[in-house]
Amino acid sequence: MARINSNVPSLIAQSNLTRTQGTLNDTLARLSTGLRITRGADDPAGLIVSERLRSELRGIEQGIANSERASNVIATTEGALAEVSDLLNSIKALVVEAANTGAFSPDEIEANQLQVDSAIDSITRISNTASFAGLQLLNGSLGYNVSGIDNTDIVKSRIFGAAFFDRSNIPVDVEVLGSAQTANLFMRADFSAGGGTDGELPSSLTIEVAGPTGVSELTFVTGTTVDSMIAAINSRTGTTGVSASRVSGASVASGIVLSSQAYGSEAFVSVRELSGGEEVTFGKIDNNGAPPAVWGGNVVEATRDEGKDVTVLVNGAVATGRGLDVLLRSPDLDLELTLSAAFATVVNGTPTEFDITGGGSLYQLGPVVNSNQQVNVGISSIAATSLGGTLNTIDGSQELQFLSSLKSGGVNDLLKGNLSNASNVLETAIEEIAELRGRLGSFERNVLQTNIRSLQAGFENITAAESVIRDADFAQETAELSRLQVLQQAGTTVLATANTNSQNVLTLLG
Repeated sequence: MARINSNVPSLIAQSNLTRTQGTLNDTLARLSTGLRITRGADDPAGLIVSERLRSELRGIEQGIANSERASNVIATTEGALAEVSDLLNSIKALVVEAANTGAFSPDEIEANQLQVDSAIDSITRISNTASFAGLQLLNGSLGYNVSGIDNTDIVKSRIFGAAFFDRSNIPVDVEVLGSAQTANLFMRADFSAGGGTDGELPSSLTIEVAGPTGVSELTFVTGTTVDSMIAAINSRTGTTGVSASRVSGASVASGIVLSSQAYGSEAFVSVRELSGGEEVTFGKIDNNGAPPAVWGGNVVEATRDEGKDVTVLVNGAVATGRGLDVLLRSPDLDLELTLSAAFATVVNGTPTEFDITGGGSLYQLGPVVNSNQQVNVGISSIAATSLGGTLNTIDGSQELQFLSSLKSGGVNDLLKGNLSNASNVLETAIEEIAELRGRLGSFERNVLQTNIRSLQAGFENITAAESVIRDADFAQETAELSRLQVLQQAGTTVLATANTNSQNVLTLLG
């Protein structure tokens, strides 16, 4: 072959050299960037997958940052609550000291009241000033907004968590399934059947009356009337937590009902005969029903009875009852309610309803914005007018009282002497702060910290997967570089040789 118009070997050498040069350029790009995929043409499918992984990594990275930020907010809030807890404990010490009237003068108690006022003002100030980067933490800004509550049915509500999803408000329906009940013992007084007089003790009697708050011993002489016994038992109500009354609308022959002042399974009434009383019989009202006009029917002999906790349906879910208090903890709704006795003791009555219209603090903890990766937490105001809500008995009726009632001029200030009620409010306030700190601590430990660790594990694994797809293997690429450099040099030499060979035709021309 001695053709000169077409140098096929040269064309072949050029083509191979071009391919080698292109591959060499790709290898140099991978080595200079550290990436196996620098553009879609390098690996279209790999690019799609790696971009999805990169997007997920950015979301996970921000989820970790969000969780760490939330942890800082919770730690700041908990620090402020710790100060409130110390202030409440100092107030408790002052209240207990003020009760020691035999050793403290009125002037000293008045001085204690000044300290109580200062401590309560400090609690309200902390409520108003605790903040994080301009976010108010304890003034109720992070609490839930509630509307439509009937205070004759629900005297107190605390919302800790509510998942709104795509709803603007959450309706809450509360229906009583099982009534809250006090403990009740019935003492028969129809003594005429044994030859005595109805409503009057036929012989002397000494009994021990025990209730939720203590025990008291009472002695009655022969002929003591039912009304006198009731008055004696009621005089010790502050000690025992047990009150007595005649059976409503009945004669003295119907006897006495001894009832715990508190509702629920923790309330009880116990009567033990210490001496005498051979003719006296005590009984329990079966199923805690109403006492009968005469002994019999649903009365069974007993010397002790316990109350019953309320059983309630909240949005179709059975809530835990404790006396008149209701607790519901579910992924969608976390709340505590205190029901009125009138509402909690009526079964199959009219349900009560209210709405949660917004509020709470929403934490985005995952890489995708949806309800499954969000947590909503409510932090109510801890101001003195909102803290320590307790149902206390005032002049025979119950009233919801708050920590502010302990300030000067309030119904429970130290100078008025209602120290038992003041102590009840304080105990509730201390419990509320401790519970809130525990909830926030549980949220930080069991939600935020575990979420950070799980996201970090996911970040590591997804980063490794994205690296396998997108990053260059330098060992492989440097070996490929050496091969391509040899091919490039060989291709250049071959091209030169092919171009030289065509000139050999000139020798034929002599």
